[in-house]
Amino acid sequence: MHRIRTVKTSSGATAIQVVRYVNRKTVVDSHIGSSKNLDDILRLKESAYRWIEQNAKQLSLFPLAKYCDENDVVKTSLIPLAKCRNLGFRYQLLYETLDNLANLFKFHLLPNRQIKLLTDLVLTRIVSPSSKLESLKFLKRYFNASHSYRTLSRALPTFITLKDEIESKVIAIAKKHFGFNFSLVFYDLTTLYFESFETDELRRIGFSKDNKASNPQIMIGLLVNDLGFPISYQLFAGNKFEGHTLMPSILALRKKHKIGQMTVVADSAMISDKNVEFLKSEKLNYIVAARTANLPIPTIEEIAKQLNQKDEATIRIPTTSKGDLILSFSDKRYRKEKREMEKQLEKANLILKTPSKAEIIKRTKFLRGKKLGYELNQELIHKANLLLGIKGYYSNCDKLTDQEIISHYKNLWHVEQAFRISKSDLKTRPIFHNKQQAIETHILICFMALALAKYIEIKTKRSIKFVINELKEITDAHLYDELNNREVIIRSEIKKDVQEFLDKILSH
Repeated sequence: MHRIRTVKTSSGATAIQVVRYVNRKTVVDSHIGSSKNLDDILRLKESAYRWIEQNAKQLSLFPLAKYCDENDVVKTSLIPLAKCRNLGFRYQLLYETLDNLANLFKFHLLPNRQIKLLTDLVLTRIVSPSSKLESLKFLKRYFNASHSYRTLSRALPTFITLKDEIESKVIAIAKKHFGFNFSLVFYDLTTLYFESFETDELRRIGFSKDNKASNPQIMIGLLVNDLGFPISYQLFAGNKFEGHTLMPSILALRKKHKIGQMTVVADSAMISDKNVEFLKSEKLNYIVAARTANLPIPTIEEIAKQLNQKDEATIRIPTTSKGDLILSFSDKRYRKEKREMEKQLEKANLILKTPSKAEIIKRTKFLRGKKLGYELNQELIHKANLLLGIKGYYSNCDKLTDQEIISHYKNLWHVEQAFRISKSDLKTRPIFHNKQQAIETHILICFMALALAKYIEIKTKRSIKFVINELKEITDAHLYDELNNREVIIRSEIKKDVQEFLDKILSH
């Protein structure tokens, strides 16, 4: 095994030699040179390393740093640490991975002069969601991507014009990678609040799903495929009734993409006679949750009798206005709902024994008022007992079995998960913008980031937070070599599991 030896000569210089040891004897294979100057000695050591690599085919435990010369030719060199300044580190591999993924979505082909700025804002939203100004600082520091705030201010209002083209590119990815064909879409709605108390036509005070009743908000209707990959979204005023958002969202999607047959899956808030008539008139199929508690008690009693608390039992009842009513019984759901009901009854009985304030009683289930106080609502208790473990769905999908309809509806949780990713990991809310164009652009950036994040999750089968943290472990250390007047980049080792993530993310 070859080694580099330094020895002092009679003249006081330092000699650099390539040696190996044979039978406890030192064999000098090459005398590289000698010098009294420290910089020359470092260069002689570099030559010794190269001699070993070229003649002995021996790799060093500490390989030479790679760098590009003035002609962009990759070269290697020994790093003289005593002559280096630390310039910090960057997440270059993470940036390259997300940027390549954005190119896979063909975002770079969007017709806008500042499209690179838009995609960089999207990538930052995934890695370190913050204000637009802080995003520019993050891009410069950790991704080596420079954009001026002046350029951002001018370009931001122009990005919203790309919404339709961005949706088309996202849908193209869904078709190519996830077999999406519009035959089955899932719809749900959420609210995003503002750190402000000013209202306008868009920012309105309404029913808040974020428990921010005093803050103005907007509403987002999101359509996803059966894997939770986002397909399209619509923006609504914060006080719009959620049941009135379904029609505009479906019509916008259908008009843009000329969709024929499609089945829409939504929760119970979307079911109304008007929405059902709309879906029927558009010759669309639907699967929506039924509010079984609104059914007449005789009907509920008959349903409970037919299901007979048999696990996974189902029945189908035709209705005049909402299609077929499919009902199923689940033993697991029964046990969960029974525990909750027992807690509510215990609370109601405790309040009856030790009455508290009237407003607290009003919020207690299974209690109702009477002339001289409150009493248990026996009719409601009877109904709740009958409905324990029972879930209902309305659908006009005649060709689907009960189990297929139930299975499709259960996939609606993917929309809720997409909203959780958007609100938690991407920090879509609270919103600090006040102009409509800026608000719409903010939502567009979050939609693009959600598409990339869900793509990564589906491909890797790990959460976006986990994957990003793993990729952050691979950093590029930047050193400035004062001796050779160059910047040297050393990348940490890419682990096997990280390489597997990279292969899955960027596979075509």
